[in-house]
Amino acid sequence: MKKQSQKNIILYVGKFFGSMIADLRRYEKKQKTKFRIAYLFDLKNTSASYQNKLENNVDILIPCNPSSDISIQKALLPYQDELFAVTFRGEDQASLFQKIIPHVPYMKTPTETSLTWATEKLSMRRRLYTADKKITPSYTVVSDTSRASMKKIEEKVGFPLIVKPSGLAASRLVSICYHKEELKVVLDKVFKKIHKVYKETQGRGEPKVLVEQFMEGEMYSIDIYITSRGKVYFCPLVHVKTGKLIGFDDFFGYQQITPTLLKPSSVQIAEDVAKKAVHTLGLRSTSAHVELMKTEDGWKVIEVGPRIGGFRHIMYHLSYNINHSMNDVLIHAGKKPIIPKKKLGYSVAMKFFAKKEGKLKKLSGIKKAQTLASFNRIYINKKIGDSCAYAKNGGTSVFNIILFNKDRSKLLADIRRLEQMIRIDTV
Repeated sequence: MKKQSQKNIILYVGKFFGSMIADLRRYEKKQKTKFRIAYLFDLKNTSASYQNKLENNVDILIPCNPSSDISIQKALLPYQDELFAVTFRGEDQASLFQKIIPHVPYMKTPTETSLTWATEKLSMRRRLYTADKKITPSYTVVSDTSRASMKKIEEKVGFPLIVKPSGLAASRLVSICYHKEELKVVLDKVFKKIHKVYKETQGRGEPKVLVEQFMEGEMYSIDIYITSRGKVYFCPLVHVKTGKLIGFDDFFGYQQITPTLLKPSSVQIAEDVAKKAVHTLGLRSTSAHVELMKTEDGWKVIEVGPRIGGFRHIMYHLSYNINHSMNDVLIHAGKKPIIPKKKLGYSVAMKFFAKKEGKLKKLSGIKKAQTLASFNRIYINKKIGDSCAYAKNGGTSVFNIILFNKDRSKLLADIRRLEQMIRIDTV
């Protein structure tokens, strides 16, 4: 009699981080179990040096050609009976994950269509608007800056408004406009850059430009887990401050902090809106990241992503001891996520961009920042001489930093100290 295969392979698709291993090992130790890590990647877009690095961290490397169904089938065939879960990280990997889904038909995954609805902003907005106009802003889509297009925008949306490409993440090419002249300049810039940025960042779908009503209020986000039957488990809300609020003409997520100071009644309403959003998009057997705006007219959905939010695996671990990365695996395996409720302290993730675009000339205050009582970790993304651009122009942050403190007032004090000690000069 043939011995039954042990289903203990966690398959990550398209992108892999060291933190995933640490979170997995922590879970293994606590649950007294053992998994194997497999990583499936596009052979053409992954360097040999990166592959060599991965060999020391994962158990199984699975290269393939995502454009070929036969290549994917052959790559996965040896492991089909041993898979525990299949998941991905980063919205830019959703298209690769979609191509894998038909080849793992008996695994718990979202549908290919729901991933399209949740990663293309226009498709998302259409479904949300159809389901409930109260939780989404008015919008339209344009393909040029003709007089007819400008008139359509004024009539359907009005000012102020937000211009955002349909298939890009991380606030790339997103701008606010207060009048017609500004709108014309922004649209010209977006149409000039959109194809290049789509190619560089693996944008989703056809390049289209969404124009929607600017919502005024407090921004929050929440990560959730959705079972195969639509049951939703909520993580704690995170308060978000954008670059716009600190003087940038940009909408990158400057500061993200949890726990929030929201009342339980407000949290309940926010959760209800987030739940309606993911159900409207048909998401199941996945984690989701939902961005919300608390306005005078109630909670509204900014957008939804079919993956865990940036830095959330760190923030939720520090503030609640939630193993977010492993919960993402569990929900993709049809298992119940583990969500401790006890608050351990306050954590914040911050992204620092240069005030002026150009080449990085000087970055000071980094060593001093690491002496702060609340300091946890730092990720430096730029070196001297690198190009610095705003997120709305396709750029990324100079560095990201995580702070944690049991005392909220002490954390806020260290945030202030950090802001005062950092200097980013460009030429």
